[in-house]
Amino acid sequence: MKPEPIFGMAALTARYDAFLVDQFGVLLSGRGPYPGAAEALSALKAVGKTVIILSNSGKRASENSRRLAQLGFDPASWDVFLTSGEVAWRMLAKEDGTAKTCMLISRDGDTSAIDGLGLTRTDSGEDAEVILLTASEGDLYPLSHYEALLTPAARRNVPCLCTNPDKVMLTRDGTSFGAGRIAELYQELGGTVRWIGKPYPDMYSIARELAGVPDGRICCVGDSIEHDIAGATEAGFASVLVTTGILAQATETERQRLFSEHGCTPDYILPKFLW
Repeated sequence: MKPEPIFGMAALTARYDAFLVDQFGVLLSGRGPYPGAAEALSALKAVGKTVIILSNSGKRASENSRRLAQLGFDPASWDVFLTSGEVAWRMLAKEDGTAKTCMLISRDGDTSAIDGLGLTRTDSGEDAEVILLTASEGDLYPLSHYEALLTPAARRNVPCLCTNPDKVMLTRDGTSFGAGRIAELYQELGGTVRWIGKPYPDMYSIARELAGVPDGRICCVGDSIEHDIAGATEAGFASVLVTTGILAQATETERQRLFSEHGCTPDYILPKFLW
């Protein structure tokens, strides 16, 4: 089955009641908002749709929501901002385990993923009792930098939570390896990773509850076949592939290969997130 081409989100408003919209690659590029994206998000809300921004960001929801508003998006244009970082924070807050010393791998010095959890930070893989991998600085450091950080922890089989499964990230200068690639590296070194975010089910279970409508009335919008489209398919939701973001330079043949590789095909294909 081939995706149905559409040219704006207005074409779907009669078919779905809730929209799960990806952040990076749909609303934002590495340089800022895509033209028309803020207006399209507001238009969805204006016609009475439930809008949930579903993001593989390792930062908590409040941090992402604040940033999006600073970039010109109207906070009233979404009902909920759900990030994998928020899901992980809530999971860690409920745990009564023995892990107290945490190696946090984040970006730009962000500590929101562990703020308020009572964990002690360490930069040493020799001391860590848990690793929280929320973001990549692959545009600043090579993969070997992370290998040196993580090897001592992998040797001790320290558990790792990856709250940003994206293996490719958008930067101002193009693409670089994402946190998901660092998590893969940790597995290659012999460590164990618990993956949180799209396409894994925890995110979609919570989003389903928040949407409050039947699965057949939920539609996901994303730019990643591996994460957004595969996750939506597994959850039983409809999906729209936007050909901005990480697939901006992909040919039709390359997209078809990715559909086959990940065992999923979007219901719709949209050049840009526009109304």
